[in-house]
Amino acid sequence: MLVTVMGSADNVIWLADAAAPQASGSNDQSHDADTLDAYSAVVTSVAEHLLPRVVQLRVGRRARDGEPAGTGSGVVFAPDGYLLTSAHVVTRASNGVAAFTDGTETPFEVAGADPLSDLAVLRVDGGRLAAVELGDADRLRVGQLVVAVGSPLGFAGSVTAGVVSAVGRSLVTRERNATRMIENVIQTDAALNPGNSGGALADAGGHVVGINTALAGVGLGLAIPIDQATRRIIGALMHDGRVRRAYLGIAGQSRPLPPRVARALERRAGIGVQEVVPGSPADETGVRSGDLILDVDDVPVADAGDLARLMTDERIGRAIVLRILRLGEVMRLWAIPVELAA
Repeated sequence: MLVTVMGSADNVIWLADAAAPQASGSNDQSHDADTLDAYSAVVTSVAEHLLPRVVQLRVGRRARDGEPAGTGSGVVFAPDGYLLTSAHVVTRASNGVAAFTDGTETPFEVAGADPLSDLAVLRVDGGRLAAVELGDADRLRVGQLVVAVGSPLGFAGSVTAGVVSAVGRSLVTRERNATRMIENVIQTDAALNPGNSGGALADAGGHVVGINTALAGVGLGLAIPIDQATRRIIGALMHDGRVRRAYLGIAGQSRPLPPRVARALERRAGIGVQEVVPGSPADETGVRSGDLILDVDDVPVADAGDLARLMTDERIGRAIVLRILRLGEVMRLWAIPVELAA
């Protein structure tokens, strides 16, 4: 529509400039609406894909009021009836009931649990199931959209969304006298509550990149990453029902290297031995409190996490070489790890 404005040239120019912000504001609103629709479309698509594949778990004997003693979430990751969940969800339980969002309920048995990784594998019967696709948490970036699906507070089929707020976090797990550091834990601001444990954390493509495990604070949730190490644990739980780990019997923490040694080795730290368990492989080979462990089988170690990653089942019963620094002298010791007691 052509509009003629009567007045001076200045007025005409001023009126034309005044109209521009209105058009820009309209465009901004349209852009915001398009952005919101795109965000909603991604979350909706991921939710629709995952909801049939994430179950509510009811674990343990029923209380007097008829409610299950514990609840959590699980993820169908293999069509022949294998589910993945958090180990703490099924602690001291051997079976329970898995409830799907379509109302189907089926008994499950615990195929294997590993408290030191906080992962457990369950098995259900009932033919072929729709399964999720496991992703790769190593490819996640801070700020990336993620969607959490689970059964918080007993509300099955709940969906929340947020972003990856941090990567590379660590989570300490304990089982009896053993302690393990889970590396590369995912931190997210997607709302998590009790009951979300064992549920899925997925990327925008619907690939499950983490298993929700814990609350780190208000607005901060943690998930065990799906990565190469996790896949090995899952495979062990499926086939053997447990994860075998090597054990040396050392307690220690990262300690700076003396400047001369640091320059020679071109690194800054090793593992300072604080305690050696009596009768352990480390004790029998002559490791002492105060030693500084530099390498294990020529692999540099700087903290307890480095040592834990090397204590795989392949090293059980096989001689390994420890290079240590003791009173300024570098020396080598040979130790034979045993299997970490379950």
